[in-house]
Amino acid sequence: MSEAERESMEFDVVIVGAGPAGLSAAIRLKQLNADLSVVVLEKGAEVGAHILSGAVVDPVGIDKLLPDWRDDAENPFKTPVTDDQFMLLGPAGSLRIPNFLMPPLMNNHGNYIVSLGNVCRWLAGRAEALGVEIYPGFAAAEVLYDDAGAVIGVATGDMGVERDGSKGPNYAPGMALLGKYTLIGEGVRGSLAKQLIAKFDLDRDSEPQKFGIGLKELWQIKPEHHKPGLVQHSFGWPLDKQTGGGSFLYHLEDNQVAVGFVVHLNYKNPYLSPFAEFQRFKTHPAIRDTFEGAKRVSYGARAITEGGFQSVPRLVFPGGALIGCSAGFVNLPRIKGSHNAVLSGMMAAESVAEALAAGRAGDALTGYDEAWRASEIGRDLKKVRNVKPLWSRFGLYLGVGLGGFDMWLNTLFGFSLFGTLKHGKTDAAALEPASAHKKIDYPKPDGVLTFDRLSSVFLSNTNHAEDQPVHLQVKDMELQKESEFDKFAGPSTRYCPAGVYEWVDADGETVADKPGTSGARFVINAQNCVHCKTCDIKDPTQNINWVVPEGGGGPNYPNM
Repeated sequence: MSEAERESMEFDVVIVGAGPAGLSAAIRLKQLNADLSVVVLEKGAEVGAHILSGAVVDPVGIDKLLPDWRDDAENPFKTPVTDDQFMLLGPAGSLRIPNFLMPPLMNNHGNYIVSLGNVCRWLAGRAEALGVEIYPGFAAAEVLYDDAGAVIGVATGDMGVERDGSKGPNYAPGMALLGKYTLIGEGVRGSLAKQLIAKFDLDRDSEPQKFGIGLKELWQIKPEHHKPGLVQHSFGWPLDKQTGGGSFLYHLEDNQVAVGFVVHLNYKNPYLSPFAEFQRFKTHPAIRDTFEGAKRVSYGARAITEGGFQSVPRLVFPGGALIGCSAGFVNLPRIKGSHNAVLSGMMAAESVAEALAAGRAGDALTGYDEAWRASEIGRDLKKVRNVKPLWSRFGLYLGVGLGGFDMWLNTLFGFSLFGTLKHGKTDAAALEPASAHKKIDYPKPDGVLTFDRLSSVFLSNTNHAEDQPVHLQVKDMELQKESEFDKFAGPSTRYCPAGVYEWVDADGETVADKPGTSGARFVINAQNCVHCKTCDIKDPTQNINWVVPEGGGGPNYPNM
């Protein structure tokens, strides 16, 4: 679109993403200088609409950002952890791992079970009270640069564009939001962060980022089954010994239980379905009784960064920085990232405020990039840096055992016998041809404890304008047929947790398990997309590019 059509607004700082990182950065900026103009863009219809996490939150970040938060009656931290359990699951039984064997950093006492969406709604209120402008329903679709190549802000996507790219009757051009600095806090595999990492070669000195897919349901359970503050984590069944992943089960307030399952996306078998594995997990004898007579009330899915310490890219570029999960600050064995997101937002804000006070603008915030490894974030991630590569290399029993040993060494003595291990392949490159694997026969859902994907997507309140351009862009459809279908038997039909992708024949019949079928056609049901980004990560030839849809589209999680 022409720049003449696009209105612009100028701010001191533009922040993309109203997650824990973006909102914490905004709050910290106003704490340091109340006169700064700060805007936060959020692609969800409201703050928290696209936020999905377990979540057990370590309050270290919130304590530092808002030391008085416990005095705020509106704070969402209502359920402290009271019981912490770790289990190894087999096909018919379970083994509880004694807490004393777990490294101290795995202890959840002092943490809180929360809805991270509600945490973000609360943080947004605190930010707005300080004068931060927050624009939900505005998807940042484009990075803007000056003539020297420095980032000067972002542009929101056009509204009312028809599927063929023409301007519809409700067309409205996007808006340019210009800032002296721009902070990117889109979350995992954000479309702008992906572009910036590539443009500025930010990952040239880091290991490939690794990912998992996290699937979550919220249930209302019987009072007699409810144990407020109980945290359960498990690994093992239903995954095989070479496929990484695990579960969580958290008892919140009001007889609510959050249950979730994470599958590491470096799995090899294209017939594996993370969604179906999640449904199978709930049928385990150690798990299913929790849900007897219960009602499922919500569902969602989201990718998780798992690369950790060695996969964090360079964080700064001329005119801005990456924060939160856009940078990859998740501590995988703890299944926690929100505390580091808050801390990174604060660190970036402090660098920005210092630069603005010195009269600078548009340069690289090198102080932020240089400081994180020696900060609480770096210390948190460094202790667990080898857990993921050890699991990937040696499988469930030996890999997890060595990972635990390595965490103990790092905790007690501050060093590792392994040094810092590399991750190697990307998750896309880890997938193997269908010819090397057998199909997995998953049981049909019963509609009581286990469910299909479409009824699950309904509970995510996902909605997109049907006539807008498809935001899941296939670069080369012929390549998709030759690789994703003929070679890998259509894994997109299984790794997508929302039923977005289908391979069908000329009669419209599903043929994803019949590679080589003549005339097979790739169908994209983009309106189902819950914005998990798994396709962008796992497609074996990186032929699918996820970009933001029209602002406000996607899931609308009420309490996730």
